Amino acid sequence: MNKTTNAYISIGSNLGKRLHTIQQAIFLIQKNIGKVTNCSQVYECPAWGFIGENFLNACILVQTTLSPNHLLEELLKIEKELGRERSQQNGYQSRTIDLDIVYYGISEIKNRELTIPHPKLQDRLFVLRPLADIAPQFYHPILQKDTRNLIQECRDKSSLTKTSYTLFCNRKDLFSRTQFISIEGNIGAGKTSLATKISEDFNAKLVLERFAENPFLPNFYKDQSRYAFPLEMSFLADRYQQFSDDTSQFDLFKSFMVSDYDIFKSLIFAKVTLQKDEYELYKKIFNFMYKEVKKPQIYVYLYQTTERLLENIKKRGRDYEQNIQTDYLEKINRGYFDFLKGYPKENSLVIDVSELDFVSNKKDYDAIIEKIQNLAIEQLN
Repeated sequence: MNKTTNAYISIGSNLGKRLHTIQQAIFLIQKNIGKVTNCSQVYECPAWGFIGENFLNACILVQTTLSPNHLLEELLKIEKELGRERSQQNGYQSRTIDLDIVYYGISEIKNRELTIPHPKLQDRLFVLRPLADIAPQFYHPILQKDTRNLIQECRDKSSLTKTSYTLFCNRKDLFSRTQFISIEGNIGAGKTSLATKISEDFNAKLVLERFAENPFLPNFYKDQSRYAFPLEMSFLADRYQQFSDDTSQFDLFKSFMVSDYDIFKSLIFAKVTLQKDEYELYKKIFNFMYKEVKKPQIYVYLYQTTERLLENIKKRGRDYEQNIQTDYLEKINRGYFDFLKGYPKENSLVIDVSELDFVSNKKDYDAIIEKIQNLAIEQLN
């Protein structure tokens, strides 16, 4: 088994969505290089050595089995994936991401590709300050001084401001701070599949709608006008009871909650299926209940075209769903979009998954997770 080494990586960005890019770099390091065990605070400073936009800078500790040169190769791949284009011009330039190896254990390395410790770290306050957050007493193996002493002796007098931004070592830590994510969508959109995958990958308590047990549902699809009101009242009572129970009980062994529905869907479906007087009565009862239930911190709506919804419904083969009409699905979609118009934008996310297969295609799944991740980062910063 290869030996695990503590490597300290300096991270900087002054182009694009700087915080998002730094956070994504950390997640890619966790995925491709090793376990990220500590993240510094985020600092902002003017461009160093050239005229450009301000940088955000941070430092992380990663436990890796990669050799120093292999580690460098992987960092360069991550830079490229995140849009960095290295120029042949001399001198410093703006960049979407900059990943530098500061220390690799206590190793001293000098070859054509790499010098460790980083030869200029003692001259750069934007490297030393973040490093001091996670390794204040780490001794430079050549200079034989710890990070705090290096800061005291550093001649770099650049302005450096500690920001209020928070970085996360991995996505599980990030999502755990959201507390509750709701995955919503039309019939056949894939909300249960996505919620289940998220719960498995990020240690979340899974809250699933018990729709299959509703005795009115098969009859409703045969005769909507007759069974609409008892169906919607039955759904509301069941959702309220289940939602209240499941979201109020904290699971000590889970990091957060993810559901495949939000109780507000009851009002959306009721508006489509009920007569006006029935809906007004239903709305009064609903509003009373809705005040009492937990609201998701992140509300994700999976949009699928009506054609794709019908394909998915046919594929999963539930007998009572096979007669669902196109017009009904389109009304449900419109109902959700009307609801989202009044929902706080900082808490909601619409993802078009019509051309995605996030169940079988990991790239599609990762793209969805990245969108949810970015909204979570914005919320928490």
